[in-house]
Amino acid sequence: MSAERPSVVIVDDHAIFRAGVKAELGELVEVLGEAETVEEAVRAISELEPDVVLLDVHMPGGGGVRVIEQVAQSRPGQRFLALSVSDDPEDVIAIVRAGARGYVTKTITGEELADAVGRVRDGDAVFSPRLAGFVLDAFQGATLVSSEPELDQLTPREQEVLRLIARGYAYKEIARRLGISPKTVEHHVSSVLRKLQLSSRHELTRWATDRRIV
Repeated sequence: MSAERPSVVIVDDHAIFRAGVKAELGELVEVLGEAETVEEAVRAISELEPDVVLLDVHMPGGGGVRVIEQVAQSRPGQRFLALSVSDDPEDVIAIVRAGARGYVTKTITGEELADAVGRVRDGDAVFSPRLAGFVLDAFQGATLVSSEPELDQLTPREQEVLRLIARGYAYKEIARRLGISPKTVEHHVSSVLRKLQLSSRHELTRWATDRRIV
């Protein structure tokens, strides 16, 4: 790990927890700022440009996955370390697919967390021991899936949404064209991403374009 202290922004919707993390990290890590909502997090990360974002998985308004997706548009190289009470495999896989470089649980000590932040800053992937197996299993399995049959997993409506996303339509435009709500469009996109094992709208567009699904 580089001798220079890594810098972080702490994103969690509980002020007491943020204060606790800050105290635990002490002088080992430079805390540039905090955020408790998706919108605050995106703004803080853009303005403060931390080495690593310490990111809670479950928050109102889309949680950690939404933060990563929105930040990726302006800071594609931003590094995220998920810090959560949850050790549910689905949570782990979802946040890693979105782009997090690691996932540790909130039972971690301050010293261990500071070390994990430094390692993520330096390019490593860091996981609590029992979580690493979930990630390896998921990504090894993903390489075995042929891309062409994957389209058959989608419902007719999901295929419609996929094609419109690939053509560059915004959620509101898709909703208007299909006569559904933007929230329903968002739900369909999330389902498509999960089924196709993709992590972002950008990847989804590239996937569809490569296969000429437009």
